[in-house]
Amino acid sequence: MRRDFAALEGRRMEAARLLRQGLSQSEVARELGVHRQSVSRWARELGESGVRGLRKAERTGRPAKLSPAQLRDLERALKRGPEAFGFASGLWTASRVRDLIEYRTGVRYHEDHVWRILRKLNWTCQRPSGRALERDEQAIRHWKKYRWPQIKKKPSASGAPSSSSTKAD
Repeated sequence: MRRDFAALEGRRMEAARLLRQGLSQSEVARELGVHRQSVSRWARELGESGVRGLRKAERTGRPAKLSPAQLRDLERALKRGPEAFGFASGLWTASRVRDLIEYRTGVRYHEDHVWRILRKLNWTCQRPSGRALERDEQAIRHWKKYRWPQIKKKPSASGAPSSSSTKAD
């Protein structure tokens, strides 16, 4: 769930208004349904920087390693396909995309993070829908019906003791 930064800023502005009206920090906290320590922090910021200090903060968290231009370049490269970069098959894997990002930008990501980047670019995990041209459906049906039951492991009918150490005698 994403935070509503505008609503958070609105709450801080309301706290500033109430504090300027002379309400105590505890009263403001009760009125807004927030912790008193938050109101204390806002009151300190209000005293040091004024209302400007309570305005919406810039993006939180660690700054992105890839710029918007690099992301656009990455998407163009992905659309060219893996074969264009020397990969044998036409499937992008996380490790291939990671290698592509490092090759094109010099930035190295863990494979798990690559999926976040792909999601940001509106790319989804997909599997090829086609089947091999050489596939023989009749032979597959025959194998499943006759050969598989012959080789499938069956419980021993001899009543031989189990090798399991957890099974009671």
